[in-house]
Amino acid sequence: MSLYCATGSIDAVIHPEQLQNILFESLEQIGQRKRVVVVPPDYTRVHSQAGPITCMVHQFYGSHLVDVLPALGTHFPMEEWQIDRMFPTLPKSLIRTHRWREDVVTIGEVPADFVGEVTDGIYRKPWPVQINRLLWEGQHDLIISVGQVVPHEVIGMANFNKNLFIGTGGETGINESHFIGAAYGLERMMGRAETPLRKILNYAEEHFCRHLPILYVLTVVSPDPEGNPVLCGLFIGDDQDCFQQACALSVEANFVRLDREIHKAVIYLDPEEFQSTWLGNKAIYRSRMALADGAQLIILAPGVKTFGEDPAIDQLIRKYGYRPTPEVLRAVESSDDLKNNLAAAAHLIHGSPEDRFDVVYCCEHLSQEEIESVGYQYGNLQQMLKTYDPARLTDGWNQTEDHEEIFFIRNPALGLWACDSKLQ
Repeated sequence: MSLYCATGSIDAVIHPEQLQNILFESLEQIGQRKRVVVVPPDYTRVHSQAGPITCMVHQFYGSHLVDVLPALGTHFPMEEWQIDRMFPTLPKSLIRTHRWREDVVTIGEVPADFVGEVTDGIYRKPWPVQINRLLWEGQHDLIISVGQVVPHEVIGMANFNKNLFIGTGGETGINESHFIGAAYGLERMMGRAETPLRKILNYAEEHFCRHLPILYVLTVVSPDPEGNPVLCGLFIGDDQDCFQQACALSVEANFVRLDREIHKAVIYLDPEEFQSTWLGNKAIYRSRMALADGAQLIILAPGVKTFGEDPAIDQLIRKYGYRPTPEVLRAVESSDDLKNNLAAAAHLIHGSPEDRFDVVYCCEHLSQEEIESVGYQYGNLQQMLKTYDPARLTDGWNQTEDHEEIFFIRNPALGLWACDSKLQ
């Protein structure tokens, strides 16, 4: 097992030239390869630096890079403009689309007794280990999994083998993994490297994928004082040490701990990055541990035009709404459509304010009726943008012209916010 690179700190800035030098030095240590596939995230992780890294891998290997498989999970396929922007020098002929309902093979299962043990008995079924058929049968001599380590609602800390088993996983595996995280409790997991689902994925990799030539290229990205994403950490290796070190830095760089609760939060969703509540609800679950009971969370969402990234999931969100967890769990028990799509059920739990705080979604593309039908309050986007102009706000505490105190977050994908009193 090898760790080729572990560099960075919360104050570091890794510039593109330095990134390329480190990456090329690591790939040179690995040696020549003839058939390489890269698995980067899609455009929803545009700040991860996975785009430039993938282009650099192509520069290094040339024609020996034969496939690029974005880890879509259940997301929409990447649009052409997203590919152009994220992978500007990559030939489009290399891009493959992951179809989570058709393109997967089940390579084994994590035993029910192990799943039950690590979830404290909350889930007691075997978990199917599924992966895109291209990675399993493509006869690649190097699989480079690229992505950003950051606090995550389903697994505690994003990336590492999640990129493969969830990002290129199948319907059953994705559904059950999301539900395991939701049932266990996202507030028990976010910002932690050792979680039930991570232990399940580690079991899957150790028992079924040890023969695969997997290399992880993990980034840590933090906001600068103006809120712009900056690459502050780079970790390259083929074992858990690589991931653990990246997690340690991410907790420092991306976990914002507050000494008092937030009573009014305003969160901005960049329209290019967030076009659904499936993605935009990062505003809810990344901030919920910092929100006071009775708080108001205002989400400025100029690009949000749908609920789910998948048409079937979109319909389920519209049907059941972001209701309190007990209501969602009862619906899972009584309704086959939700029981058969546990990822949707998990998402409803993740996005629920649990009757503890108010969520005001400010959209142009979703109507007031649509927003209120799923359990949120509706806000007029243009009016809210005048009152809470992102260009005039800074990340953190702000005083408005009316002497109102708000907490502003420019990009919820870059961190996790929690009040110390909720972590004890």
